[in-house]
Formats: sequence, structure tokens, C-alpha cells
Amino acid sequence: MGSFEDKNVLVTGASTGIGRAIARHFGRQGANVAINYYSNREEAEETKQQVLETCKQIEECGRKAVLVQADVSKEEDVDRLFKETLSGIGGLDILINNAGMQIEGASHEIDIEDFDQMLAVNLRGAFLCARQAIRHFLKHKISGVIINNSSVHQEIPRPGYLGYTVSKGGMENMTRTLALEYARDQIRINAIGPGATATPINDWATDEEARSKVANFIPMGRVGTPEEMAIAAAFLASDDAAYITGQTLFIDGGLTLYPSFRDDVT
Repeated sequence: MGSFEDKNVLVTGASTGIGRAIARHFGRQGANVAINYYSNREEAEETKQQVLETCKQIEECGRKAVLVQADVSKEEDVDRLFKETLSGIGGLDILINNAGMQIEGASHEIDIEDFDQMLAVNLRGAFLCARQAIRHFLKHKISGVIINNSSVHQEIPRPGYLGYTVSKGGMENMTRTLALEYARDQIRINAIGPGATATPINDWATDEEARSKVANFIPMGRVGTPEEMAIAAAFLASDDAAYITGQTLFIDGGLTLYPSFRDDVT
């Protein structure tokens, strides 16, 4: 069995993309996994089928898997999410704050409702889930772990995605602040910072020409995969990272290395 045998893990926003890869990876490594998803009515059936497929793959590894629908930006939904998680898999050792969204648009034209929604899901939702997890860890004296799925854009400005970059910048500070506050309780809080990753949230992912154009910006010359992000998240959640807290691990093919300076510009 893998390195997370009998650990209990909650992954938010786990129906597709990086979240789905993380849920699968932890299941394969021996964890019991609670899979959170959120979808509108039109997407609900398709999303449920995707998540149920993931549950089946995890259960084939001999682990428990539960499916919990919740909007992480709503406090009452998060309360229910944790209740159903605890009853469904029997506890919680690791929280993966993965749920997120992005809306493109010129900053001077963005609707305030869209801006607020990105902050609500990406930042408020991560805090609400982290707060519940920390309460559980403290109550039961668990050396728990929280991994926040941030982005290279907590460091790199991305014009046209103001709400997204603001939320990820806030996530970096939330990660560091919570890590410092609860370090003496042996609760570790870190983040991963994916670079360009082939997931459904990125419209270029299925367009070969667009994907190639994106890859040209990356020093390693290719985009990342959800599985590579999952492996990094699992490392930070593992005992191998027992002395790491308050950090963001960038998995970006070198994108945060100021790639434009690779060539001689003098």
C-alpha cells in the first residue's frame, strides 16, 4: 500500500483537472478520499459521472471514497461538506484546497459580480475550508496538513485576469499566516503553484496550436500535466515534507524564472 495508507483526505473542486488528479493519486497511495464538486444544473449530471468514475478507481484500490456536492464559497455548504466528509470517510488528516475559477476580461470592464465571485470561490472558500479543518485538527489533536492550490500568478501578474491573480496573491499570504499561527500545533500549511497546465479551465489546452504557443513561454518547452501537480501536492502532504510549512512549491517548468531574460537582451 502507498504512503498515505488509512489517511483521510478531502479534495475540493475534484471533479476535473488538477483536483481530479489529486484525488486519484491519494487514492492510489492508500488514502480514503472525499471528493467535493460544484456544478450548475446543466453540468451536474456530467460532473457527477466524472466524479463517480474517480470514486470507482479509488475504491478499486481498497479505499473509501465519498462524493460531496458543495459550494465552498458558502459557509453553510462548507459546514455540511465537512460533516459529510467526516461521516463518510471517518475522519480528516489532509485538506486539499483546490476549488477555483477564473474569468477573463479587461480590468476596467470586469463586472463587480464576477470579481467578487472569483474572490469568493478562490480565497474565501479556501479560508472557510481551512478554518474548518484547523478546528477539527485542534479538537482531535491531529498533526494535520492543508495544501492550497495556488498559481504562478501569485507571483507573476497576468493582465486580463485581475480577480484571479488577486485571489492567488491573497492565498499566498493566507498560507504563510496560517502556517505561522498553527506551527506550534504541528499543523502544516503549504501551497503548490502550478504553471501552465493542461486542464479544462484553460481554453488553450485542447488546441494544439494554442498549446504550442503557450509552451514557447516556458523554459522547459512544454506545459504541465495534472498528474505532475498531484505528485507535488502529495509530497508536501507526506511525512517526507514534515519540516516544511508556509511555503509555495512552484511546478511550472521554469516559468517563474523570468524566462525573457534567458536570451541575451543587452
